[in-house]
Amino acid sequence: MTDTAAESAPRGTVFTRRRRWVMGTAAAAALLTAAGVLAAETIRSPAQAVADAAPPPASLLTAPVEYRVLKDSVILRGTVTAEQSVEVSAEGGPEGTAVVTRLPVKAGGPVKAGQVLLEVSGRPVVALEGPLPMYRDLKPGGRGDDVAQLQSALASLGHSTAGDESGYFGRRTKAAVSALYESVGHTPLAARPEGGPTLEQAGDEVTAARRALEDLPDTAPSVQRTRATEDLAKAQERRDEIETTSGPMVPASELVFLKSFPGRVAGVNTRVGAKASGAAMVLSAGRLVVNGMLQPHQKGLVQPEQPVEILSESTGATASGTVTSVADVMETESTGPPGDGAADAATGDRGYPVVVKPAKALRSDFAGQDVRLTIEAASTGSRTLVVPVSAVSAGADGKTTVTVVTPDDGQRRVRVTTGTSGDGYVEVRPAPGQPLAEGARVVVGVRGAAGPGTRER
Repeated sequence: MTDTAAESAPRGTVFTRRRRWVMGTAAAAALLTAAGVLAAETIRSPAQAVADAAPPPASLLTAPVEYRVLKDSVILRGTVTAEQSVEVSAEGGPEGTAVVTRLPVKAGGPVKAGQVLLEVSGRPVVALEGPLPMYRDLKPGGRGDDVAQLQSALASLGHSTAGDESGYFGRRTKAAVSALYESVGHTPLAARPEGGPTLEQAGDEVTAARRALEDLPDTAPSVQRTRATEDLAKAQERRDEIETTSGPMVPASELVFLKSFPGRVAGVNTRVGAKASGAAMVLSAGRLVVNGMLQPHQKGLVQPEQPVEILSESTGATASGTVTSVADVMETESTGPPGDGAADAATGDRGYPVVVKPAKALRSDFAGQDVRLTIEAASTGSRTLVVPVSAVSAGADGKTTVTVVTPDDGQRRVRVTTGTSGDGYVEVRPAPGQPLAEGARVVVGVRGAAGPGTRER
């Protein structure tokens, strides 16, 4: 071995040892650093722990100020019915057991003026137009508003009563009644005088008196001729009186008056061959209206002339209307079927009946439907400033305010006067000198607040 080789061997060994020591030191430093970081993540001071456990800062809930037409609505159920409902009685026919002998109409079918509804023991029941119910027999010589109604109904069918005084059942009215019955294939019943001679007998008396006068000889005393002349005049007067009250008549059981046509057969309660008793059928007439029931807390909110939206939930069809009447007396709404007088009224809902008249005639498929009524109880009429109800607060001084968020995230209170409310909003009018514009954001609540005196809305 040379001297150079002997010197180089120890130096290499020393260098290697030094490099290993440096690398070990660096690794230890890295481990210590990592341990410190981990300790920092897992070990916190008590103050830091409390700070980390605190809730996040509270944030404001805001909503914009808007311009809109504000409406306050009352919603209730209603049933579509006709303005007029009339029961057609099968009673009052000819003497003896009355039987339904003909039934030309069906439930749900239309009814027109001059139509035969049914026949009882061969006698017709005819529908005519007029607002008054038939409450008595109409006979020749009679007078009254119901006679005038009969004359008007006859004239509308082409059977003129011109020549008779309005409201007087005279000769021309008798002829018109005969024409009506002939048009439906029947003969009218004849009025029978109560006591005294019949028209035929009175006519015979006139003939006898006339012959007695004519048979007097020329030599007959003047007194005898005068008496015979008076007898003839009396017989003629009596005949004329009887003739006035005789002739075709209309029994109360043979006419039914409806306010307007076309009508509708709402229900049939009899059949051909059945004994005629009670209501044989129910007719409806006039425009369709909606009947509802207001609960006591709604009564003060609804008045006549308020607008209403009518919604058929079965078809989705809508219509507009107005309130025509609100009852002042609370009633009980029967839960039994329509026309069931035996329904237990105690099981119905108590409330105040309200009637809604559609602005335009409802389609026929609305009849009998259960609909939803939305009654506009109040309205601003035009677009006005509104805010959510929760944005308005009242102070101890009784003044109402809203809190507006300013562009620099500050807040300012604006004093307002409130108006109509509805759908969660309320109309606001700012006090003079306190601006409030559309688009401004008002505070409606605070989210995330947990301390005393704070709330979340």
